[in-house]
Amino acid sequence: MRIKLPAVLAVIVSLFVMSCSTTRRVPQGDARYTGIGKFDVATSNGEKVPVGLMENLKTAAACDANNTFLVSFLPIPVGLWVYNNWNDSAKGPKKWLYNWLARPNVLIGEVKPALRTELMKQILDNNGYFGSTVDYDISYGKRNKKKAAVDYSIKMSSPYRIDSIIYLSETDKMSVFIDSVAKKSHYLQKGEIFCVDSLSDERIRIANSMRNRGYYYFRPEYIEFLADSLINPGSIAIKLTVADNVPDMAKLQYRTGNIYTTILRNNKESPGEPDTISTNRGDLIVMEPARLRKHLIPSCITFREGKLFSVRDMDRTQTRLSRLGIFGNIQIQPVPSDTTAANPTLDVYTFCQFDDPIEASIEVNATSKSNSYLGPGLIFGLSNRNLFGGGERLSVTLNADYEWQTGRNSNSVFNSYEFGINGSLAFPRMLAPRFIKRTNRELNWTTINLGASVLNRPHYFKLADFNMGITYEWRAARHSVNQFTPFKLTYNKLISTTHEFDSIMSQNPAVALSFQSQFIPEMSYTYTLDKFFERARINGINFTATVTEAGNIFNGIWSLCGVKGEKKLFGTPFSQFIKGQAQLVYNRRLIRGTDQWLVSRIFLGAAHAYGNARQVPYAEQFYIGGANSIRAFTVRSIGPGSYRAPKSLRDGYFDQTGTFKLELNTEYRFPIVSVLHGAAFIDAGNIWLLKKDELRLGGQLNGRTFFKDIALGTGAGLRVDIGMMVIRFDVGYGLHVPYYNDTPHYFNIKFKNAFAYHLAIGYPF
Repeated sequence: MRIKLPAVLAVIVSLFVMSCSTTRRVPQGDARYTGIGKFDVATSNGEKVPVGLMENLKTAAACDANNTFLVSFLPIPVGLWVYNNWNDSAKGPKKWLYNWLARPNVLIGEVKPALRTELMKQILDNNGYFGSTVDYDISYGKRNKKKAAVDYSIKMSSPYRIDSIIYLSETDKMSVFIDSVAKKSHYLQKGEIFCVDSLSDERIRIANSMRNRGYYYFRPEYIEFLADSLINPGSIAIKLTVADNVPDMAKLQYRTGNIYTTILRNNKESPGEPDTISTNRGDLIVMEPARLRKHLIPSCITFREGKLFSVRDMDRTQTRLSRLGIFGNIQIQPVPSDTTAANPTLDVYTFCQFDDPIEASIEVNATSKSNSYLGPGLIFGLSNRNLFGGGERLSVTLNADYEWQTGRNSNSVFNSYEFGINGSLAFPRMLAPRFIKRTNRELNWTTINLGASVLNRPHYFKLADFNMGITYEWRAARHSVNQFTPFKLTYNKLISTTHEFDSIMSQNPAVALSFQSQFIPEMSYTYTLDKFFERARINGINFTATVTEAGNIFNGIWSLCGVKGEKKLFGTPFSQFIKGQAQLVYNRRLIRGTDQWLVSRIFLGAAHAYGNARQVPYAEQFYIGGANSIRAFTVRSIGPGSYRAPKSLRDGYFDQTGTFKLELNTEYRFPIVSVLHGAAFIDAGNIWLLKKDELRLGGQLNGRTFFKDIALGTGAGLRVDIGMMVIRFDVGYGLHVPYYNDTPHYFNIKFKNAFAYHLAIGYPF
């Protein structure tokens, strides 16, 4: 398409006029605020300013300038131009258009830089930097004096540090306990920089400790810290005191009195008749008729009669009752029973109302899987959340999906459909020996699964899958979850194949072995750690490790029975292998209080077949590429190692799997406007073979070529995050492929072939 020069000049002139007429309505003596100019911070001895303090100072100085139309990265200030040049008294569609587009001037007078400098001084004082100075200067534009930025200059003094701490002098029980908690503080130590926020956190910590030791009505505001900088100039002496207005109820240490738990029927049913049952956790009042095992509720109550009352017990009881999934409403209310007694008590009243036990759902949605397949799906689910009256969950799910592949190979005929049925029965307890360590503070689950599915790859094969197993899930600590599957049996049956598929398999016997019909008797263990290290949720990790073995027990039994050679179950061979994989995801919030994150992942996995199997089953092998992996490449389009599939096989991807995988990802996530977020990422990794395959040369793991074999890609994407669902569109750009690509250079992908596009659901990691 040819563009005439006059048209280009007209656009340039229009942009120039728009940019020069955005201050027409700025009042005389004021200026349009264009943002923060300089922000200079100097310390007394050149030391680095604490990160949190610097963020607070910048937040105090920050004020939204006049952004451009819709999003701040567009170069044209449409909103300002409309506000300054259109008639705001117009009517009809023009009035609506004006209200939608117009963005009024943000003036220096509205920014109030003098007030912001006072606020920054207060922040510095609150953080121990007494005597610091904060100044500002208005920097007017050279070409247009009606535009101005604000420059800030901060000179920080030496921080005041804690010199001494004076604790309570009283000897009553409450004062002694407050002292014991305060002395365990990590902050209240000689030499720490004085900080009002840290003292506020200490008040909360002390109050929480007291509320967990019977002082239920005690509040943080009853604790006071008096600071004195005159005793030792340049330092702070802190005195811990109790406020004078502490009510008598807050000074009492309560024990748990009577415990009453009432189970109400569903609000759609009649109230029923009460049936009172005495248990070791108090009286249980059940409105009959009700499907409820009598031991279930007492197992969730953590209160003990005569024990010091603890808010922690309230939270644990609430959590455990909620996790049963059978109640729609739960309320816990402590009530003083006798405050004049030597040992005052709180009676505990808990009310739980049943939710509807039967739930049916129908979903028509778009699904995205880790192997880059996208397509519509239909899911019908039916569940009973209280099957036997003990919180057991019976779930039956019917699913049908049609999927096609996204990315550069989106025109491939490698599309598929799948349908299946899955059922699970979960018990909110461990149906296992007591030697397995677990905490009683959390619910532990036992889940029995049974399922079947049929997968069809047009022009290639049809595969049936049957599976059954049992899994235990429990928590040994607050932030960790353990999953142990002592038995899972999977049967893969290759129902039919095409001539094209058979031809491909005949060219690669190793891959053909991984597709054979077989039983896979597995045992696995998964450990997950998920936590943030600070209350502000700045640094967090998610670590998951899984170890799986298959066929070892069966092979041992068959060997003891004298069976030699290939061993079979019901006339079909069973697989024997070991597999391990681990993933670490690190989250770093770049700016406190914002949604700007740097998220990194490292994945490492290996699998090895032996004994009764020569190859790891195809479904258990690793692959790489796709919407949740290296996004510059489609699934199974690279690897193993520097191997490249022949042109005749590249639409099949059957042989591009491996038994060793390394993947590294880093992604910068940031908000744009409202629910629209953006991301920039870089991905690297590959898969390899642990056993040499003559038909896949270059695929074996080799230390000399390891780094050359790592594929590299970058890219950017958009996300629509509406809370319960994230719709993601990523554009990947390939930088390096591990195989020879007609160039000896490291960056060996032609520009036109370097792009891959992915539409997916959810974040990649």
